[in-house]
Amino acid sequence: MKASLPRSMHRLVRFFMVLFLCFLTAQAHADKFSDSYLGLRIEAATVHGQWDIALRDLDVAIGLDMNGNGEITWNEVRSRHPDISQYALSRLAISSNDKPCPVQVTTQQIERHSDGAYAALNFDALCPDIVQRLEVRYNLLFDIDPQHKGLVKFNSANGTSTAVFDPEHRTQSFMPDQTSRVEQAMQFLKTGIWHIWIGFDHLLFLFSLLLPAVLAPSGTHWRPGESLKDAAVDVLKIVTAFTIAHSLTLTLSTLQLVTLPARWVESAIAASVIVAALNNLYPLVQGRRWVVAFLFGLIHGFGFASVLADLGLPASSLAVALLGFNMGVEIGQMAIVAAFLPIAYALRQTWFYRRLVFTAGSTMIVAVGTVWLIQRAFDLSLIDI
Repeated sequence: MKASLPRSMHRLVRFFMVLFLCFLTAQAHADKFSDSYLGLRIEAATVHGQWDIALRDLDVAIGLDMNGNGEITWNEVRSRHPDISQYALSRLAISSNDKPCPVQVTTQQIERHSDGAYAALNFDALCPDIVQRLEVRYNLLFDIDPQHKGLVKFNSANGTSTAVFDPEHRTQSFMPDQTSRVEQAMQFLKTGIWHIWIGFDHLLFLFSLLLPAVLAPSGTHWRPGESLKDAAVDVLKIVTAFTIAHSLTLTLSTLQLVTLPARWVESAIAASVIVAALNNLYPLVQGRRWVVAFLFGLIHGFGFASVLADLGLPASSLAVALLGFNMGVEIGQMAIVAAFLPIAYALRQTWFYRRLVFTAGSTMIVAVGTVWLIQRAFDLSLIDI
């Protein structure tokens, strides 16, 4: 006789399933997490800059949608130009050789990035003398979205360097006469790790492939696996295939050799989540799941590339950023696998894993992926939290 859970436990499980669904749907409603793009160029004692800030972020911060119809028009943005400038400049400070460089916005326009429209603020920072060491302090949106990143491109006569602002790294220093490739690579390595950890669609796709790794196919069902070694080999094949695939398209897309519309890419990523999780519930592909990982990994690579492609780096700096970011993604993936596999293997014979984690978890992933697909394919908002 099979043991059954108390009715109160069933209600609790259903509650957390609904909560999990709502949370993930809300987190992944936007195609890409909040970024801004700051370009700086030194000319003697003047710093010329362009700062691209997503209109959706500005709408949250200061309110751009004046009539509340869910659409931001050019007239609405233009009417708020003074407020946009004031808000942005209150969160950016530039100094040279430890002396402040007052910043003044010269023009504002609209720029298109892979994930939508951005307000582009062109500005000049007038420093008291020729810049030898530039220090930039950045505080945009951190009080609203702790996951926000500021991606900066610094151009000087000696080349281009890059950096990433986040709540733990609000100040960056740039030396016009020095560019550190190692520091650039480390910055983007950290960004790659963080990107995979907060990229819920990428995470759910990976988990969908990892869940059956500690099980073995038995007809149209799954049974507990007998060997941790076999599970580890299966995971190694999956992660390797996924890595090769997304590294290929990440490189092609970042170098702008192959580009796809962001809406298509994000919709296909959502579809990959659904297919991978459905295969757990109705196993059609069992022995070669690494093939599924490879095929859909090609699509996920285009999703990863948006972070670097929108920065517009020259080839010399792009190679360093690409290497660091890709390594970061892999480190983030392997950290997840190392934490997940031993626990999953230890629990593989329990009701908790087979019914709740594997079956109920895969069902929730299908539901979340379906909502994402509809939202992204038809540009709808099904759940607004």
